[in-house]
Amino acid sequence: MKNLFALLAIAGLVMFAAPAAVTAQEEATTELVADSVALEADTAAVDSMAVDTMAAAVDTAAPAAEPVETREVLSFHQTVKKYFIEGGATFMAFVLICLILGLALSIERIIYLNMATTNTGKLIGGIEEALGKGVDAAKEVCRNTRGPVASIFYQGLDRSSGSYEEVAKAIEDYGSVEMSKLERGLSWISLFIALAPMLGFMGTVIGMISAFDKIAEANTINASIVAGGIKVALITTVSGLIVAIILQIFYNYILSKIDSIVLDMEEASMDLVDLLYKRNLEGK
Repeated sequence: MKNLFALLAIAGLVMFAAPAAVTAQEEATTELVADSVALEADTAAVDSMAVDTMAAAVDTAAPAAEPVETREVLSFHQTVKKYFIEGGATFMAFVLICLILGLALSIERIIYLNMATTNTGKLIGGIEEALGKGVDAAKEVCRNTRGPVASIFYQGLDRSSGSYEEVAKAIEDYGSVEMSKLERGLSWISLFIALAPMLGFMGTVIGMISAFDKIAEANTINASIVAGGIKVALITTVSGLIVAIILQIFYNYILSKIDSIVLDMEEASMDLVDLLYKRNLEGK
């Protein structure tokens, strides 16, 4: 009997304890799920806040794109044309005429001087060889050779029958004539070199006067009026100086070329005089 009551008591405890344990386990599971859901919600909120913060930082850091100004690139011809029109057609036309005429004369002189250059050593050798056949053969060599040196030699050979002084005087006189031919046109080039800056300065003065007239008409000093007038006035001065510089370079080159030819003429003339003097001594 005692064993039977003990078994019944244990069975009752098990029956009452089992539902309580199940209930407690369900409550614990429910609380764990709720905590997980809350944690996930907090994490999502934190991520959303972080994304918003980064987006705001990017928006703050990225400056607003400024509009890019585009300038039209002009060619050299277009630039020259633009400044020519802005400088005023009247004075710029005179400066341009000085440039064209000066360049034309310079190019003509350079071509002439290049053609006047003679290989004096070869010419002296040819004349010396031809003198063995007579003076007329030597003259023919000079006649077939271009340049002032050959012309001077021809005049010296033409008077080879005279004395040493007569030959030297003939060569010297005709050398002066040939030198004048070499220097022909240089005075005009020099004139254009001096005239171009003067025309530029005149255009500048007239442009400044026009700028002050505009200021007087406006009854106020406006920076745009003053700057525009001065810019137009100075364009003519710059143009005149550029023309003068270009022509001066050609002028100096021509002078150096003339000096070289004159030096060859003097040395070759001395050689010819000595050659004729020795020939006359041998003939005597």
